[in-house]
Amino acid sequence: MGVRGQRASLDKQPADVAAMFDGVARRYDLTNTVLAGGQDRRWRRITREALELGTGQRVLDVAAGTAVSTVELARSGAVAVACDFSIGMLREGRGRGVPLVAADALRLPFADASFDAVAISFGLRNVADPDAALAEMARITRPGGALVVCEFSRPTWAPFRIVYVEYLMRALPTIARAVSSNPDAYVYLAESIRAWPDQAALARRIGARGWTDVRWRNLSGGIVTLHRARRPAGHAGE
Repeated sequence: MGVRGQRASLDKQPADVAAMFDGVARRYDLTNTVLAGGQDRRWRRITREALELGTGQRVLDVAAGTAVSTVELARSGAVAVACDFSIGMLREGRGRGVPLVAADALRLPFADASFDAVAISFGLRNVADPDAALAEMARITRPGGALVVCEFSRPTWAPFRIVYVEYLMRALPTIARAVSSNPDAYVYLAESIRAWPDQAALARRIGARGWTDVRWRNLSGGIVTLHRARRPAGHAGE
C-alpha cells in the first residue's frame, strides 16, 4: 500500500500515480460516492448503456480501480475484464467476480483487436500520455468496436462553472479529509480536473488517435462528460 499522504503531481509520473491510488484504495469507493453525491452509480450505468454491449462480447475496463465499474459492465452479459496499474486498487477489487489484470494503459498486455469494446472511467486524466493511451486502446479493439471515455469535464453553464471550480479547490479536499484514507490525493484530483481539456478539445484528441464518429454527452450539467467513438472498419491494429 502507498504511504498515507502520497499524492501525484500534474506531470503524472506513473510510479507516483500508482502509489497515490494504492494509498486511497481502502476507502476509494466510499469517498467517490460521497464526493459525487451518489451520482457515480448513475454515471456507471450510463457508461454501460453507451457501449451497447451484447452477451458474450469482450470489454476491457481500463483504469478500473476496484472493479466496481467492471461489475457494472458485466451486467450487460459481456465478459468484462478489469485492468489497472495500482495493485492496491486491484486488491480491493478481489472477490467481485471479474478478471483482474495489472497493467499500464500505455502498454496493454493484449493482442491487437482482442476486445469488442473498451471503457475508461475517470482514468484517462491520470495517464502520463493520454494520446498514447487512446491509441493503445484503439489497437486492442476490433474494427467497428466501441470506446467510451467517462471523465470529469467542464460545466456548460458559466455561473455554475464558477461555483464548481470553487467546490473543487476548496470543498472537495475538505470533504476528502473526513472520509478518505489519503485526503492529500484529492488535492491532486481537484487540480487535474481543472487542468483537463473541455469536451470539444477531448473529442478532437480522441479522433486523432485511431477513433472515428466521436460524440459526447454531458452528464450532471457537464461536471462529467461521456465521449463515445468507434474503431474504423479495416483498422485491426497500427
